[in-house]
Amino acid sequence: MEDYAIRVADVTKLYKLYNKPSDRLKESLKLTRKKNYQEHYALRNVSIDIRRGETVGIIGTNGSGKSTLLKIITGVLNQTSGDVQVNGRISALLELGAGFNGEYTGIENVYLNGTMIGFTREEIDERLEDILEFADIGDFVYQPVKTYSSGMFVRLAFAVAINIDPEILIVDEALSVGDVFFQAKCFHKFEEFKKQGKTIVFVSHDLGSVNKYCDRVILLNRGVKRAEGDPKEMIDLYKKIMVNQDDGEDTQDTAAPEEEEPEDDTGVLWKSRMVENPSCSRYGTGEADIIDYCIMDAKGNITNMISKGDTFTIRMKVRFHQDIRGPIMAYTIRDRHGTEITGTNTMYEGLDLGLVKKGSTRVVSFTQKMELKGGEYLVCLGCTGFVNGKFDVYCRLYEVCVLQNISDKNIVGYYDMESRVKVKEG
Repeated sequence: MEDYAIRVADVTKLYKLYNKPSDRLKESLKLTRKKNYQEHYALRNVSIDIRRGETVGIIGTNGSGKSTLLKIITGVLNQTSGDVQVNGRISALLELGAGFNGEYTGIENVYLNGTMIGFTREEIDERLEDILEFADIGDFVYQPVKTYSSGMFVRLAFAVAINIDPEILIVDEALSVGDVFFQAKCFHKFEEFKKQGKTIVFVSHDLGSVNKYCDRVILLNRGVKRAEGDPKEMIDLYKKIMVNQDDGEDTQDTAAPEEEEPEDDTGVLWKSRMVENPSCSRYGTGEADIIDYCIMDAKGNITNMISKGDTFTIRMKVRFHQDIRGPIMAYTIRDRHGTEITGTNTMYEGLDLGLVKKGSTRVVSFTQKMELKGGEYLVCLGCTGFVNGKFDVYCRLYEVCVLQNISDKNIVGYYDMESRVKVKEG
């Protein structure tokens, strides 16, 4: 155990879901032998070993058991079965302001949390200046925390968690709150902790940060440990799970050749394997319809997630209900505020589709390299054209799906110029 900070062996967490409160009471009083509940396994036989000094990420879809696992490791929850061993002092940030008393001021909560972790008042006194400097919330530290914004909450909570000299730091999605400067400060602290040989375990949907900072990644799916290993491999497998393409057996990509269509003998639509926007806006004259679409990574997998620097393809299938000469296929990428960032169409690319007959279909693929800033974007698709000099929209889908760019590099603005930097003495 000396080489390990955390060891989790065959941990299971079972919840009993009762139809009504009286069923729970009857069972507790042993008034019935009838099973009046459903069993829900938040975790099932999960085993992980985390060595001292490792930075380990835990990823998975919502409901996969990530937060439950962290709560069991930190003692917030008890497992139904299995064993957990922790070797070292843990500082955990599992929920915003967990353990904070809303009536207490920020300062009072610093002492409250520090005492709960096991520090004396004198030890907290020594660290107070560092905590307040890191939190950087000004005079609000003298106000009750119930008046704080969520951003202030996480600043103070995180400042306490990382400035009380933990041997093991556990963080659950806390960095999704706070501005980019505070997040950068936190990750600088991560790097400092790594150099000091401390152990970090964190759950995050920010796959760029997972890829950049983690030595290893554990992938959970429906309460079961699906796999663990290299961050990029686990992120690739996670992308398959997100669109129901995981075979459940191995982590190797079985990619189709680049020119092969991403479809199977069952006739399943490509878009059924995408994360679609339920509020997508569709309009047009109806002379043509976009009947299917997808985003594909460089290996031919249908996915909403693309790694920065990789080649990817936006593909759509259009059915024509009238003869149309020179239809124009297009895509646009917008940010979440609706600002158009980039895009192109077959006309701009010098591709003339000629006369397309009624009843026929065309599949158009746009392949390009992902050079946008990491983050989430929205994809729009269109089929348009000119009739007697008049521009017509046959079919347009606004913000039909999300395109997530996974990047471990920050830039200013939207586009990475891939600058090469040299510094020498003048």
